[in-house]
Amino acid sequence: MADEGIPAEVVEVVGRTGSRGEATQVLCRVIDGYEKGRIKKRNVKGNVKKGDILLLMNPETEAKDIKARR
Repeated sequence: MADEGIPAEVVEVVGRTGSRGEATQVLCRVIDGYEKGRIKKRNVKGNVKKGDILLLMNPETEAKDIKARR
């Protein structure tokens, strides 16, 4: 199962991130694996909405908070 990734459901879309806004920061709940039930903050490239299922290849890592613009 580790070769395929760990499934996680998007529970909230936080906002756009990246130097040009090319990524979306989301909160996702891990569905399976040893971190089942935990909420992780991840950066996702491409279209994503609440309820989508992501496959986390490295579930231990977590994204940094989006900094406020000046």
